[in-house]
Amino acid sequence: MRETPRSQGTASDARSALPRLRPGCALAHTTGAPGSGNPHRSDGRPPQTPRGARFTGQRGRPGITPPVPGRPASLPALACTLAAPVALLALLTWQVAAHGALLRLDARLDHVLLGRALPGPLAELLADLGNMTVALPVLLAAAAYAGWRARAAGLPRWWLPPLAAAVAMALVPALVGPLQAVLARPAPPGPLAGGTGFYPSGHAATAAVAYGAAALLLLPCAAAPYARRLLITAALVLILATGPGLVVRGYHWPLDVLASWALSTALLTALYAAAYGIRRRGTGDGDGDSAGSGIGDGASGGSGDRPGGSDDGPGGPGNRPVDSNDGPGDSGGH
Repeated sequence: MRETPRSQGTASDARSALPRLRPGCALAHTTGAPGSGNPHRSDGRPPQTPRGARFTGQRGRPGITPPVPGRPASLPALACTLAAPVALLALLTWQVAAHGALLRLDARLDHVLLGRALPGPLAELLADLGNMTVALPVLLAAAAYAGWRARAAGLPRWWLPPLAAAVAMALVPALVGPLQAVLARPAPPGPLAGGTGFYPSGHAATAAVAYGAAALLLLPCAAAPYARRLLITAALVLILATGPGLVVRGYHWPLDVLASWALSTALLTALYAAAYGIRRRGTGDGDGDSAGSGIGDGASGGSGDRPGGSDDGPGGPGNRPVDSNDGPGDSGGH
């Protein structure tokens, strides 16, 4: 009994044969088919991760183009941050004006620190960090660099952060001078004994605003997290080191320095709100969204989504038959 011979196909014939289309499973990219144009699902169901819901990067993330420092703080958080140092400054000023109990504690602490906590040359060096000739060039250099970077990135109102920093620096003598004249607090024992007008400390406020504002201006330019941490740490070290130098050398009471730090914290908070909060609101959905979308698109290129999806022209990738065994990356990923 003779068997009917079967045709033997070669491997090349199998590879050249077109895959069979399975209704409902492989027609996602076929024009006119149910569910056509949806590169995620072949059965017409909604995709698990719609394009509109895809995470495209944090808006305002530092290190992106254009560089911005991050999300602006909410109004309640900003109000609390501003109210705390203002309340502390008001409390200390009231104690100095009324010769309250804090002045006795201040005198005891000054007696412990005066000429003992640090070597004289080191204390003098730290106190000099609050000189205008030292702190102001640092702020000017940071403002110039930050303004240049923001302008090169095409940011609207690129001049606003440097201008806000300059205003904050100008407010230091405008606020410290009248307080010193009105309160007329005597100098501590030391080289300036006998003088008046030492509350609050002008040197401590100058150092805090100059170095703090410089760090705020440079934060948007620092893309790496370690660079931002280094900026903040350096600014805090310079600010906190100035106070002990002033006290140990006998230039100011401890409360003078503490009041200046409270005043500087309020000024730096206002600087951040004016410079970066206003700028983010001004950009709206333009620069901020485009920056975030740029990062998101670049990061999502390997997620299996083809740019354009089913909008490819005839014969393009969007209209080619897709075998049901193709994975997400095979059906349209790069």
